[in-house]
Amino acid sequence: MKPHRTIELWFDFSSNYCYPTIMRVESLAAAHGVAVQWRPFLLGPIFKAIGWSSSPLFLHEAKSRYVWRDMCRRAERFGLPFVQPSVFPRRTLLPMRIATLASESSWIGEFCRLSMLAHFGANRDIDTYEAMRGILDHLALPSAGLMADAESETNKALLRRRTEQAMVRGVFGAPMIFVGQEMFWGDDRLEDALEWATR
Repeated sequence: MKPHRTIELWFDFSSNYCYPTIMRVESLAAAHGVAVQWRPFLLGPIFKAIGWSSSPLFLHEAKSRYVWRDMCRRAERFGLPFVQPSVFPRRTLLPMRIATLASESSWIGEFCRLSMLAHFGANRDIDTYEAMRGILDHLALPSAGLMADAESETNKALLRRRTEQAMVRGVFGAPMIFVGQEMFWGDDRLEDALEWATR
């Protein structure tokens, strides 16, 4: 089989399990000699199409308790700060639009890591101009212009198309990683996806 040297990372900042994946993916991919294609999309319309009103991870109380404990364990394993969000799922539309705008830019990885650190590492609301301005300024990027471009109708339509494409590809959760046509779901499948990409 001809090796795939690229993975597609389909993600939504509202997904808790996207947190450890986003924090680890670039360094792990680089160690494997694999490129990362960032694919932001919206989980909400996916869940709605399936018939779920919210994340299926939290529709049952016992499962909810398990997930948050599991998140603590995974964060500890990878040396990541973790604070259970006071609001979940939290609206993340503005940062998702910025990620869509930046998906082919060199700063997409660092932007995503800083956004996830604020969300799941510090329990901050990232769906605000103030939060996004702080992150973009930290990256020495033109925050006002980028946020205006992110809120343009063209970019909004691109995020909608990307979400529709996710549905067509069979995406049902996040993080979802593709290696060619092979699908890997969840943070605990990141290493599997990278191994598949280099086999």
